[in-house]
Amino acid sequence: MSAPKANLEALPRSVQIVLALGLVALVVFPFVGSNFYAQMVTRMMILAIFAMSLDLLQGVTGLVSLGHAAYFGLAGYALAFVTPQDGAVSLWWTLPLALLGSAAAALVIGFFVVRTKGIYFIMVTMAFAQMIYYLFFGNKVLGGSDGLYLYFKPDAGLFDLENTRVFYFFTLACLLLTYAFLRRLLWSPFGRALAGIRVNEHRMRAVGFGTFGYKLAAFTLAGTLAGLAGYLWAAQTGFVNPELMGFHQSAHAIMMVILGGMGNFAGAIVGAFAFEWLLHEFKGLPSLGEFNLGKHWQLWMGLFIVLLVSFAPRGLLGLLQRRHKAEAGHG
Repeated sequence: MSAPKANLEALPRSVQIVLALGLVALVVFPFVGSNFYAQMVTRMMILAIFAMSLDLLQGVTGLVSLGHAAYFGLAGYALAFVTPQDGAVSLWWTLPLALLGSAAAALVIGFFVVRTKGIYFIMVTMAFAQMIYYLFFGNKVLGGSDGLYLYFKPDAGLFDLENTRVFYFFTLACLLLTYAFLRRLLWSPFGRALAGIRVNEHRMRAVGFGTFGYKLAAFTLAGTLAGLAGYLWAAQTGFVNPELMGFHQSAHAIMMVILGGMGNFAGAIVGAFAFEWLLHEFKGLPSLGEFNLGKHWQLWMGLFIVLLVSFAPRGLLGLLQRRHKAEAGHG
């Protein structure tokens, strides 16, 4: 019996070419694009890391979490708490601290939630995230509903993260390292075990795998990587508030994963970029009489997702794969 495989795990050449061209575009973009769009693409890359962290759970392990934004927000708050108003703090100890905080929260919460399955898992992850959300929302000591401001980006020493272009390339490096790490993980024995759990957890237990430990490890790792994205988000925007941990943020990450194609981390990247670009375009729609099209961007985004799931259930990368197979069959 062949090992379980995730969706689009082996990237066809057409997809590889598209991804390579995308990488070249990302490298060149800061030198040709305006500062505004460079910052927007930086946010896209941060959300791509966030989407990949969720795809480790949703697409690879088969665990759909509606509370994944909790770890995203916690890392951002960790940076905000340790950053004084009169100077920058070192990147080299605040980043590990933020990641450790997100990992610890994911480990504790995961110890309880991975014991559940299906709809119960979804609801319990959302419940824990909502508890954390209201803990910060209603507590003035933690910033309350107004959130916290960061007046300085972390001090990296060797390079200046206050420079927009430098921060852009630092984020790109984090994106590439995260992707390379997760792709390697996908092909490792640990990754194959996670794929096996997604396909048939009962059979995995029957052959001797401790599925609870594997799922808890995946949950913790996913929370840690979400923390990396949250740290970068707080550093770039200079602001954190409880909405970063809210249900809508988790739902957006799920839509990014679905949009690109679940089970392959390249799909999560494509989905994050596509989601943010569509969001920008839908919000910029004009008014028709008294009806503001841009104000109702959620309606257009929802319709787009429904159409995509109906006609291309494997996402945007699935469309490329299907085209590649059609061309190969025609040839």
